[in-house]
Amino acid sequence: MVVCGDDALAERLAAELRSVYRERVTVVVPSALSVDGPRSGSAGRARAVALLGRMQAVMARAAGAPAGGGDSGDGDGVTLPEAPRVLEAPEPDEAALIEAGVQEAAALALVYDDDETNIHAALVARRLNPRLRIVIRLYNRKLGQHLEELLDQAAAVASPGLDPAEVNASTTVLSDADTAAPALAATAVAGTSKVVQADGLLLRAVERDPPRRGGVADPGLCTLALLSSTTNDPAGTEGSDDGGQDGPLLLPDDGTVASATGRGTVVLKAVSHAGPDRPPGRLAGRLAGRLAGRLAGRGLPLGSLFSPRLRWSVAGLMACVLGLAVANWLTSDAHPLHAAYLTLLDLFAIDDPALGESTSRQILQLLSGLAGLLLLPVLLAAVLEALGTFRTASSLRRPPRGLSGHVVLLGLGKIGTRVLARLRELGIPVVCVEEDPEARGIPLARRLRVPTVVGDVTDEGVLEAAKIHRAHALLALTSADTTNLEAALYARSVKPNVRVALRLYDDTFATAVYRTLRAAHPQALTRSRSVSTLAAPAFAGAMMGRQILGAIPVERRVLLFADLDVAGHPQLEGRTIAESFRPGVWRVIALDSAAPDERLPDLTASRSDDGTEHPAGLVWDLLPGYVLRSQDRVVLAATRQGLAELLGRRARAGAGPAET
Repeated sequence: MVVCGDDALAERLAAELRSVYRERVTVVVPSALSVDGPRSGSAGRARAVALLGRMQAVMARAAGAPAGGGDSGDGDGVTLPEAPRVLEAPEPDEAALIEAGVQEAAALALVYDDDETNIHAALVARRLNPRLRIVIRLYNRKLGQHLEELLDQAAAVASPGLDPAEVNASTTVLSDADTAAPALAATAVAGTSKVVQADGLLLRAVERDPPRRGGVADPGLCTLALLSSTTNDPAGTEGSDDGGQDGPLLLPDDGTVASATGRGTVVLKAVSHAGPDRPPGRLAGRLAGRLAGRLAGRGLPLGSLFSPRLRWSVAGLMACVLGLAVANWLTSDAHPLHAAYLTLLDLFAIDDPALGESTSRQILQLLSGLAGLLLLPVLLAAVLEALGTFRTASSLRRPPRGLSGHVVLLGLGKIGTRVLARLRELGIPVVCVEEDPEARGIPLARRLRVPTVVGDVTDEGVLEAAKIHRAHALLALTSADTTNLEAALYARSVKPNVRVALRLYDDTFATAVYRTLRAAHPQALTRSRSVSTLAAPAFAGAMMGRQILGAIPVERRVLLFADLDVAGHPQLEGRTIAESFRPGVWRVIALDSAAPDERLPDLTASRSDDGTEHPAGLVWDLLPGYVLRSQDRVVLAATRQGLAELLGRRARAGAGPAET
């Protein structure tokens, strides 16, 4: 396996391939002296130096590790392959890829932070090895689809004898932001803890508290995990990947779940909407908003053009004019329409003076003229307000005065932008905080009309402007761990019970942060997430040729969901659903009942993404006695070690752990 990258994802991916899938890995990283230019600068050099230092530390630890794979994490006693080979190269050009062994490699991962670098390297690699499985990190979704088609077509032309199924799986474009965004967004929202999309459905992993004495726990579709027994203990390790002996237990059997007392569970539920409703407003406000939306179409709501004070002024003048028209009709013998016409003429001062007419007519004419004088400034104010509204329509909104129960999203980079889109899809109110007015997510926030505060979160008053004292949760997603921590500490000082979700890279640092915050605020929820940790399993699974539907974090461990053809897997084929279940390793949770020629090639996509409609095929209520056939396709939940054992090339060839 060859991994080319310049940040933490490359490091985590190399470790995943080596320790979980037990593959030989070559890592291509930029040398510190070669990282320069306008796109890199000192920050790029510092990142390259840090990555190179960490990779060299991994090699040093592996060189001194005893045989038997003590750091494999699964305790099966299988010797790990040698430490990753680290190759320094200014860029992943043809010479660097040849030196890394791409021509003989099984898979190549291009996870540079720059899309252009990944695309160029992918084109070169496909020419060097048409049978190479390529996994590309790309932020642009539409460009990724076209690139997949282009590289698959190139593989088919260069290797006419290549199996069509292998061609379709030869190129995979993933985004670490898209992979991690659902989990990060769900972490900050009650009731939407963890989500995965499959076959057009939104699957939600819900944390359940231990049932009361005599109570019955809700099993959902199935029980995914038992939470740490130290969840309520400030000295516990629930905030890190190291859960200890009392850490989370993934994929337990029914007997273990029934005998576990005092431990919360994570259950899988299928829902059509996995978010709280928008905060309810007044009935009149909701009706007015609907009416304004219908009248305005896709443009600005009519209510946003004019202030409430101006609307009340116009309404009062209209009532005054109507009253004058009625009085003119009652005091004269004229027709009602003629009386209204005379009133409007008087209002706009274009009628002759009522000389020689009755006193009532003269008084009404004076009052109409006075109303006309009052109407002029109101009309001028309406014009100025409308012009000002259109002028500022493209500007960022400020948080409304009465806003509460929202999520404060800190950081609108690549990750924050995807998380913002997910939160708005779920109908969750959001207030964004971003220091850079030209950040990637600013246009999205402007288009979605999301309230945004531009400023440094470390400055006094920035979080207050985001209404943190009335917020439901803080989601800190900047790339700086210290900035996220500082924001969390300040938010807790303002509102001690606010829900906090932090983006943290270092596991040791995350554990220390969790324990401290949990001890200081035992009643408040604190979670830490690492984007590279959430994304690495999906990238590694794609390199092994798997279709990964998503990854669900259980504390700081990861549970993978993948679709798999039963054919060729003796652990599944010919066995019943109950017999194929291996507690703590994998579990079949759904069966695709659609005919093979009508199945969606990608269960994570919408059913109409390819322009044709496909019947829904996944069956979630499985009979334990159903025998899996070779033509079946299943969706399974598995640990990282379980997926490697079930699907890894070495495991099937006999080089992996023995089957049980």
